[in-house]
Amino acid sequence: MHAVLEYTYADNYLESREQYRADHLRAGWESVERGELLLGGAVGEVPFKGLLIFTGENALEAAKAFASADPYVINGVVTEWTASPWTTVLGNEAASPVRP
Repeated sequence: MHAVLEYTYADNYLESREQYRADHLRAGWESVERGELLLGGAVGEVPFKGLLIFTGENALEAAKAFASADPYVINGVVTEWTASPWTTVLGNEAASPVRP
């Protein structure tokens, strides 16, 4: 299973994130090392959205737990977040591959 965690950032995100960025990145890499987080980063142009892709049997729970403990969320750098299940059907890492 996969899950997508989407962040909406505060307007002053580029400035406000600086004091929390190291802790946010550390939490992300720890999640990678546990095999939960596949990819994460900013999407679009300023103000960016954040997208993080989680995997595993408890991907949605891992995404929600990550957001709940993320210094960006706790300190208002992220103003809104959603975690959604993602049914992946294409690609080598698809959870439910569908071929013609």
